[in-house]
Formats: sequence, structure tokens, C-alpha cells
Amino acid sequence: MVVLVLAIGAAVAVVADRRGAHVGAEVLATGPQAPALTQATPSAVPSAAPSASVSPSAPPVLSLPGPVPSSGRGTFSYDDRVGPVLGVSGALRRYRVAVEQGANEDISGFAAAVETALTGPGSWVDSRRLRLQEVGPGASADFTVYLATARTAGRMCAAGGVDIRVGGRPYTSCRAPGKVIINLERWRRSVPHYVAAEVPLSVYRTYVVNHEVGHQLGNRHERCPGRGRPAPVMMQQTLFLDGCVANPWPYRDGRRYAGPPL
Repeated sequence: MVVLVLAIGAAVAVVADRRGAHVGAEVLATGPQAPALTQATPSAVPSAAPSASVSPSAPPVLSLPGPVPSSGRGTFSYDDRVGPVLGVSGALRRYRVAVEQGANEDISGFAAAVETALTGPGSWVDSRRLRLQEVGPGASADFTVYLATARTAGRMCAAGGVDIRVGGRPYTSCRAPGKVIINLERWRRSVPHYVAAEVPLSVYRTYVVNHEVGHQLGNRHERCPGRGRPAPVMMQQTLFLDGCVANPWPYRDGRRYAGPPL
């Protein structure tokens, strides 16, 4: 059952790459002007999770078709499930999951995608200094992961001091105090340079969750460490790859993977 309180939802993300604030948002340090998003970049080389493998003949989903609601009701439905504890040791931080009403997304699917991204292997809990757990709407939580339409996301991010506009419209996702806000348009469509490089939508979804949760955990933006190398998860991959290869994980081969500070 879903407890209706205030908004977010989405299809279950298939994690496809396991090789492994300042108030944070994917906004260029020089301002919100639009980057060159149509430039092709090296593609990720994801490997499907064993529990969610697909037929070799089935092409990866790069972007979902159909219109995406640009605005919803401004209120959210909260997932009422209590999830497993993710991670083996460290401080336990609890989070809620919410989907905007009118976003036309399944809250259980979105919650499952968030859990998959935060489970890894390769997620933040691989530090062994952190554990994460989803809790219901009535429980105490350290932060909430929202899936919001672009207009609502823009308002929520602006209230937290973050401008997510590119070309005058709400484009990226963000982190505001206690809130990880995922833009519905990006959740459904990914970004042009990911699509051009044939990076699966599931990889983008895992990236954007880990990026914004990374901000919630106190991490700042990073830069590409070198052409052809994996992009750090704290790099603004929604805006550019700068020659790096798409990567959704903060840990690779059990070690923290980072780039130069921005």
C-alpha cells in the first residue's frame, strides 16, 4: 500500500555498470547557461546485474518515449515500505522515498530503483563506514529522495538555494538540505550525450541517485581525471562527460573512485 501525503514514482532501474553543500546540484560553476549536450562521448561498458539480465538480442533502453509531465500537484505520495539495511558497518542513515502526485510514476518502482543504486556493489555503503535504510513516512529519517516534475523540482531546489535551470528551464536534479530531488524529465529521458553514447537509461538513473545522495553525504563536485577514464560519480555527468566514460558508482573494485576537485 502507498500512504498519500504530499509527491514521486518510476520504473525499476536495472543497474548496468558494476565495475566498480555546498548545497549540491548539477549546475555549472560558471552559471546555468546550456552546455553542449549533443556531443557524443565514449560510452560506458555496463554489465547487467545477474538478477536482472536481459536477452542479448534486446537493445538497452536509452530513453523512455512519450510525453513527460512538466508539472504535477506539488504534493507527494510516500512509499510505506521499510527496506533492508544496506551496508555491513558504520553509521545508519535512514531515508524516505516520495513521488509527486501527477507525475504518473510508480512509487514502488522508484523506491526499488533507489535501493538498487544505493545497494551496489559500488555504492556509498561500500565504504564500510555507512549503512542506509529506507523507512516509511511516519518514521524519523535523515533525508528524503523525491521524484518531482521539472517545475516542482525547480521550485524545491530554488527554495534550497540551488538553480537547476539550463537554457531557462529546470533541467538537472539537486540536493537541498535533507532533500534529494530527482527531476522526472531526466529520470525518464536521461541526457543527450548519454543517449548518443548508447549508455542505458538504467545507468543514468543509478548515477543521478548516487550523485545527489553523494551531495547529501557531504561530497562536492569533481572533474574528469583523464580522457577515456571513468567519470567520477561526483562529476556533473548530466551536463557533460568531458572525454570521460559514464560511470554511476562512487566505488570501483572496492575502492573510492574520485577525480580532481572542481
